Amino acid sequence: MPGRKAGEVMIRIRRVGLCGTDYHIFSGDQPFLAYPRVMGHELAGEVVEADEGTALEVGQLVTVNPYIPCGDCIACRKNKPNCCVKINVLGVHVDGGMTEFICVPAAAVIPVDGLTPDQAAMVEFLSVGAHAIRRGQTTRGDRALVVGAGPIGVGVALFCKFAGAEVTLIDTSADRLNYARDKVGIDHVGQVGDELEDFLKGRSDGEYFDVVFDATGNGKAIEKGFSYVAHGGRYVLVSVVKDVISFSDPEFHKRETTLLGSRNATREDFEYVIEKLRSGAIPSEMLQTHNFDLMDTPTMIRDLMANQGSVLKAIATF
Repeated sequence: MPGRKAGEVMIRIRRVGLCGTDYHIFSGDQPFLAYPRVMGHELAGEVVEADEGTALEVGQLVTVNPYIPCGDCIACRKNKPNCCVKINVLGVHVDGGMTEFICVPAAAVIPVDGLTPDQAAMVEFLSVGAHAIRRGQTTRGDRALVVGAGPIGVGVALFCKFAGAEVTLIDTSADRLNYARDKVGIDHVGQVGDELEDFLKGRSDGEYFDVVFDATGNGKAIEKGFSYVAHGGRYVLVSVVKDVISFSDPEFHKRETTLLGSRNATREDFEYVIEKLRSGAIPSEMLQTHNFDLMDTPTMIRDLMANQGSVLKAIATF
Protein backbone atom coordinates (compact mmCIF):
# COMPACT_ATOMS: atom_id res chain seq x y z
CA MET A 1 0.00 0.00 0.00
CA PRO A 2 1.31 3.49 -0.79
CA GLY A 3 1.56 6.01 2.01
CA ARG A 4 -0.80 8.95 1.57
CA LYS A 5 0.58 12.39 2.44
CA ALA A 6 -1.43 15.43 3.49
CA GLY A 7 -3.00 17.04 0.45
CA GLU A 8 -3.13 13.75 -1.46
CA VAL A 9 -5.96 11.41 -2.32
CA MET A 10 -5.61 7.63 -2.30
CA ILE A 11 -7.41 6.01 -5.22
CA ARG A 12 -8.22 2.37 -5.90
CA ILE A 13 -7.65 1.94 -9.64
CA ARG A 14 -10.49 0.28 -11.60
CA ARG A 15 -9.64 1.04 -15.24
CA VAL A 16 -6.47 1.94 -17.17
CA GLY A 17 -6.65 3.05 -20.79
CA LEU A 18 -3.75 2.36 -23.15
CA CYS A 19 -2.66 4.72 -25.91
CA GLY A 20 0.20 5.42 -28.30
CA THR A 21 2.31 6.85 -25.49
CA ASP A 22 2.16 3.50 -23.70
CA TYR A 23 3.09 1.65 -26.89
CA HIS A 24 6.08 3.96 -27.36
CA ILE A 25 7.09 3.41 -23.72
CA PHE A 26 6.86 -0.34 -24.18
CA SER A 27 8.88 -0.12 -27.42
CA GLY A 28 11.57 2.10 -25.90
CA ASP A 29 11.12 5.22 -28.03
CA GLN A 30 9.14 7.62 -25.83
CA PRO A 31 11.27 10.80 -25.68
CA PHE A 32 10.43 11.96 -22.15
CA LEU A 33 10.80 8.69 -20.22
CA ALA A 34 13.47 7.05 -18.10
CA TYR A 35 13.25 3.39 -17.03
CA PRO A 36 12.21 1.60 -14.92
CA ARG A 37 8.68 2.93 -14.94
CA VAL A 38 5.16 1.80 -14.02
CA MET A 39 2.94 2.82 -16.94
CA GLY A 40 -0.62 4.07 -16.82
CA HIS A 41 -1.95 7.62 -17.19
CA GLU A 42 -5.54 7.13 -18.47
CA LEU A 43 -7.10 6.33 -15.13
CA ALA A 44 -10.45 5.70 -13.47
CA GLY A 45 -10.84 4.70 -9.86
CA GLU A 46 -12.60 5.09 -6.55
CA VAL A 47 -11.63 7.39 -3.68
CA VAL A 48 -10.24 5.38 -0.75
CA GLU A 49 -8.92 8.12 1.51
CA ALA A 50 -8.64 11.92 1.42
CA ASP A 51 -8.01 14.79 3.83
CA GLU A 52 -10.79 15.56 6.28
CA GLY A 53 -13.10 18.27 4.98
CA THR A 54 -12.55 17.52 1.30
CA ALA A 55 -15.55 17.47 -1.04
CA LEU A 56 -14.54 14.00 -2.23
CA GLU A 57 -16.36 11.01 -0.75
CA VAL A 58 -15.03 7.52 -0.13
CA GLY A 59 -16.14 5.27 -3.00
CA GLN A 60 -16.72 8.17 -5.39
CA LEU A 61 -15.74 7.50 -9.01
CA VAL A 62 -13.01 9.84 -10.23
CA THR A 63 -10.54 10.31 -13.02
CA VAL A 64 -7.05 11.74 -12.64
CA ASN A 65 -5.35 14.57 -14.49
CA PRO A 66 -1.94 12.86 -14.82
CA TYR A 67 -0.05 16.08 -15.60
CA ILE A 68 1.30 17.11 -12.20
CA PRO A 69 2.77 20.65 -12.36
CA CYS A 70 5.28 22.31 -10.04
CA GLY A 71 3.07 25.36 -9.53
CA ASP A 72 5.76 28.06 -9.65
CA CYS A 73 7.63 27.90 -13.00
CA ILE A 74 7.11 30.34 -15.87
CA ALA A 75 4.45 28.13 -17.49
CA CYS A 76 2.54 27.61 -14.23
CA ARG A 77 2.61 31.35 -13.52
CA LYS A 78 1.02 31.88 -16.94
CA ASN A 79 -1.71 29.32 -16.12
CA LYS A 80 -0.25 26.74 -18.50
CA PRO A 81 0.39 23.83 -16.10
CA ASN A 82 0.15 21.34 -18.99
CA CYS A 83 3.59 22.49 -20.19
CA CYS A 84 5.16 23.05 -16.77
CA VAL A 85 8.96 23.21 -16.87
CA LYS A 86 9.22 20.54 -14.15
CA ILE A 87 6.09 18.59 -15.02
CA ASN A 88 5.68 15.06 -13.70
CA VAL A 89 3.39 13.00 -15.91
CA LEU A 90 2.06 9.87 -14.24
CA GLY A 91 3.31 6.82 -16.09
CA VAL A 92 6.02 8.81 -17.87
CA HIS A 93 8.18 10.89 -15.50
CA VAL A 94 6.91 9.16 -12.36
CA ASP A 95 5.16 5.85 -11.75
CA GLY A 96 1.61 5.67 -13.02
CA GLY A 97 -1.63 3.85 -12.43
CA MET A 98 -1.06 0.23 -13.48
CA THR A 99 -1.29 -0.64 -9.82
CA GLU A 100 -4.10 -1.33 -7.37
CA PHE A 101 -3.68 1.86 -5.33
CA ILE A 102 -2.11 5.22 -6.11
CA CYS A 103 -1.79 8.50 -4.22
CA VAL A 104 -1.98 11.75 -6.19
CA PRO A 105 -2.35 15.44 -5.31
CA ALA A 106 -5.96 16.38 -4.57
CA ALA A 107 -5.88 19.00 -7.35
CA ALA A 108 -5.36 16.20 -9.89
CA VAL A 109 -8.50 14.32 -8.86
CA ILE A 110 -11.63 15.09 -10.89
CA PRO A 111 -15.06 13.67 -9.97
CA VAL A 112 -16.92 12.02 -12.85
CA ASP A 113 -20.36 11.50 -11.34
CA GLY A 114 -22.74 10.11 -13.94
CA LEU A 115 -20.06 8.38 -16.01
CA THR A 116 -19.21 4.69 -16.16
CA PRO A 117 -15.72 3.51 -15.14
CA ASP A 118 -14.90 2.89 -18.82
CA GLN A 119 -15.99 6.41 -19.77
CA ALA A 120 -13.96 7.82 -16.88
CA ALA A 121 -10.85 6.09 -18.27
CA MET A 122 -11.42 7.80 -21.63
CA VAL A 123 -11.49 11.35 -20.28
CA GLU A 124 -7.72 11.86 -20.45
CA PHE A 125 -7.12 10.92 -24.08
CA LEU A 126 -10.18 12.84 -25.21
CA SER A 127 -8.97 15.88 -23.26
CA VAL A 128 -5.76 15.86 -25.31
CA GLY A 129 -7.92 16.26 -28.41
CA ALA A 130 -10.06 18.96 -26.82
CA HIS A 131 -6.92 20.89 -25.84
CA ALA A 132 -5.57 20.69 -29.40
CA ILE A 133 -8.76 22.26 -30.73
CA ARG A 134 -8.36 25.17 -28.34
CA ARG A 135 -4.70 25.56 -29.33
CA GLY A 136 -5.71 25.67 -32.98
CA GLN A 137 -8.44 28.25 -32.28
CA THR A 138 -10.77 26.08 -34.33
CA THR A 139 -14.08 27.77 -35.10
CA ARG A 140 -17.27 27.28 -37.09
CA GLY A 141 -16.65 27.25 -40.82
CA ASP A 142 -12.98 26.26 -40.59
CA ARG A 143 -11.79 23.55 -42.93
CA ALA A 144 -9.97 21.19 -40.59
CA LEU A 145 -7.69 18.30 -41.55
CA VAL A 146 -6.73 15.67 -38.98
CA VAL A 147 -3.82 13.44 -39.96
CA GLY A 148 -3.84 10.14 -38.07
CA ALA A 149 -6.94 8.12 -37.16
CA GLY A 150 -5.74 6.62 -33.89
CA PRO A 151 -7.43 7.45 -30.57
CA ILE A 152 -6.01 10.97 -30.34
CA GLY A 153 -6.75 11.76 -33.99
CA VAL A 154 -10.33 10.53 -33.74
CA GLY A 155 -10.74 12.59 -30.57
CA VAL A 156 -9.40 15.67 -32.35
CA ALA A 157 -11.81 15.06 -35.22
CA LEU A 158 -14.77 14.78 -32.83
CA PHE A 159 -13.95 18.04 -31.10
CA CYS A 160 -13.44 19.75 -34.47
CA LYS A 161 -17.04 18.77 -35.23
CA PHE A 162 -18.21 20.15 -31.89
CA ALA A 163 -16.46 23.43 -32.76
CA GLY A 164 -18.40 23.62 -36.03
CA ALA A 165 -15.51 22.91 -38.39
CA GLU A 166 -15.73 20.91 -41.61
CA VAL A 167 -13.59 17.90 -40.73
CA THR A 168 -11.50 15.62 -42.94
CA LEU A 169 -9.62 12.67 -41.43
CA ILE A 170 -6.80 10.82 -43.21
CA ASP A 171 -4.68 7.81 -42.33
CA THR A 172 -2.74 4.97 -43.92
CA SER A 173 -5.17 2.37 -42.51
CA ALA A 174 -8.43 1.73 -44.32
CA ASP A 175 -9.70 -0.21 -41.28
CA ARG A 176 -9.22 2.75 -38.96
CA LEU A 177 -10.80 5.15 -41.41
CA ASN A 178 -13.80 2.92 -42.04
CA TYR A 179 -14.34 2.52 -38.30
CA ALA A 180 -14.07 6.28 -37.70
CA ARG A 181 -16.61 6.92 -40.45
CA ASP A 182 -19.10 4.12 -39.81
CA LYS A 183 -18.97 3.88 -36.00
CA VAL A 184 -17.79 7.25 -34.71
CA GLY A 185 -19.44 9.54 -37.26
CA ILE A 186 -16.46 11.22 -38.96
CA ASP A 187 -18.07 11.51 -42.38
CA HIS A 188 -15.16 12.54 -44.60
CA VAL A 189 -12.15 10.22 -44.56
CA GLY A 190 -9.32 9.60 -47.01
CA GLN A 191 -6.60 6.97 -47.21
CA VAL A 192 -3.00 7.97 -47.81
CA GLY A 193 -2.05 6.93 -51.32
CA ASP A 194 -1.85 8.04 -54.93
CA GLU A 195 -5.29 9.69 -54.89
CA LEU A 196 -4.89 11.57 -51.63
CA GLU A 197 -3.82 14.91 -53.13
CA ASP A 198 -6.87 15.06 -55.41
CA PHE A 199 -9.11 14.09 -52.50
CA LEU A 200 -7.73 16.87 -50.29
CA LYS A 201 -7.99 19.46 -53.02
CA GLY A 202 -11.57 18.42 -53.62
CA ARG A 203 -12.38 18.74 -49.92
CA SER A 204 -10.90 22.25 -49.78
CA ASP A 205 -11.69 23.77 -53.21
CA GLY A 206 -7.99 23.50 -53.98
CA GLU A 207 -7.07 25.87 -51.12
CA TYR A 208 -6.16 23.25 -48.51
CA PHE A 209 -7.03 23.65 -44.83
CA ASP A 210 -7.45 26.48 -42.35
CA VAL A 211 -6.16 24.26 -39.56
CA VAL A 212 -4.24 20.99 -39.78
CA PHE A 213 -3.66 18.65 -36.82
CA ASP A 214 -0.96 15.98 -36.80
CA ALA A 215 -1.73 12.96 -34.60
CA THR A 216 0.47 10.39 -36.36
CA GLY A 217 3.55 10.08 -34.18
CA ASN A 218 5.52 9.91 -37.44
CA GLY A 219 8.21 12.45 -38.33
CA LYS A 220 7.80 12.14 -42.10
CA ALA A 221 4.04 12.57 -41.82
CA ILE A 222 4.57 15.73 -39.74
CA GLU A 223 6.85 17.16 -42.42
CA LYS A 224 4.34 16.35 -45.17
CA GLY A 225 1.57 18.05 -43.20
CA PHE A 226 3.09 21.50 -43.76
CA SER A 227 1.98 21.32 -47.39
CA TYR A 228 -1.67 20.77 -46.38
CA VAL A 229 -1.95 24.13 -44.59
CA ALA A 230 -3.84 26.88 -46.45
CA HIS A 231 -2.38 30.36 -46.80
CA GLY A 232 -2.92 32.08 -43.47
CA GLY A 233 -3.57 28.73 -41.78
CA ARG A 234 -2.49 27.00 -38.57
CA TYR A 235 -0.59 23.75 -38.07
CA VAL A 236 -0.99 22.03 -34.69
CA LEU A 237 1.43 19.26 -33.73
CA VAL A 238 -0.35 17.01 -31.24
CA SER A 239 1.86 13.93 -31.50
CA VAL A 240 5.41 13.82 -30.14
CA VAL A 241 8.36 12.27 -31.97
CA LYS A 242 12.08 12.00 -31.26
CA ASP A 243 12.91 13.13 -34.80
CA VAL A 244 14.23 16.52 -35.88
CA ILE A 245 11.49 18.07 -38.03
CA SER A 246 12.37 20.17 -41.08
CA PHE A 247 10.25 22.15 -43.54
CA SER A 248 10.61 24.48 -46.50
CA ASP A 249 11.04 28.02 -45.18
CA PRO A 250 9.79 29.74 -48.39
CA GLU A 251 6.61 27.65 -48.32
CA PHE A 252 6.18 28.31 -44.62
CA HIS A 253 6.64 32.06 -45.02
CA LYS A 254 4.51 32.59 -48.09
CA ARG A 255 1.60 31.00 -46.25
CA GLU A 256 2.38 32.96 -43.04
CA THR A 257 1.79 29.64 -41.33
CA THR A 258 1.18 29.57 -37.60
CA LEU A 259 2.96 26.55 -36.11
CA LEU A 260 1.71 25.36 -32.72
CA GLY A 261 2.62 22.61 -30.32
CA SER A 262 -0.20 21.10 -28.28
CA ARG A 263 0.91 19.31 -25.14
CA ASN A 264 -1.23 17.35 -22.70
CA ALA A 265 -4.42 18.99 -21.37
CA THR A 266 -5.72 21.16 -18.55
CA ARG A 267 -8.50 20.72 -16.00
CA GLU A 268 -10.66 22.96 -18.20
CA ASP A 269 -10.29 20.43 -21.02
CA PHE A 270 -11.10 17.54 -18.67
CA GLU A 271 -14.29 19.19 -17.47
CA TYR A 272 -15.39 19.97 -21.03
CA VAL A 273 -14.89 16.33 -22.04
CA ILE A 274 -16.79 15.09 -18.98
CA GLU A 275 -19.69 17.35 -19.93
CA LYS A 276 -19.72 15.97 -23.48
CA LEU A 277 -19.62 12.38 -22.20
CA ARG A 278 -22.50 13.03 -19.79
CA SER A 279 -24.58 14.53 -22.58
CA GLY A 280 -24.05 11.52 -24.85
CA ALA A 281 -22.45 13.65 -27.57
CA ILE A 282 -19.35 11.43 -27.54
CA PRO A 283 -20.03 7.85 -28.75
CA SER A 284 -17.94 6.31 -25.99
CA GLU A 285 -19.11 2.73 -26.60
CA MET A 286 -17.87 2.99 -30.18
CA LEU A 287 -14.51 4.42 -29.10
CA GLN A 288 -13.73 1.42 -26.89
CA THR A 289 -12.70 -1.47 -29.11
CA HIS A 290 -10.81 -3.68 -26.63
CA ASN A 291 -11.20 -4.65 -22.99
CA PHE A 292 -9.08 -7.09 -20.97
CA ASP A 293 -7.91 -7.92 -17.47
CA LEU A 294 -5.00 -5.76 -16.40
CA MET A 295 -2.99 -8.83 -15.40
CA ASP A 296 -3.00 -9.87 -19.08
CA THR A 297 -1.34 -6.62 -20.19
CA PRO A 298 2.16 -8.11 -20.77
CA THR A 299 0.80 -10.35 -23.51
CA MET A 300 -2.09 -8.16 -24.69
CA ILE A 301 0.04 -5.08 -25.32
CA ARG A 302 2.10 -6.90 -27.94
CA ASP A 303 -1.07 -7.94 -29.74
CA LEU A 304 -2.50 -4.41 -29.55
CA MET A 305 0.69 -2.95 -30.99
CA ALA A 306 0.79 -5.51 -33.81
CA ASN A 307 -2.83 -4.80 -34.77
CA GLN A 308 -3.14 -1.05 -34.29
CA GLY A 309 -5.19 -0.78 -37.46
CA SER A 310 -8.09 -2.42 -35.62
CA VAL A 311 -7.47 -0.84 -32.20
CA LEU A 312 -9.03 2.46 -31.23
CA LYS A 313 -9.21 2.48 -27.43
CA ALA A 314 -8.10 -0.46 -25.30
CA ILE A 315 -8.99 -0.43 -21.60
CA ALA A 316 -7.56 -2.72 -18.94
CA THR A 317 -9.79 -3.63 -16.00
CA PHE A 318 -9.02 -4.37 -12.36
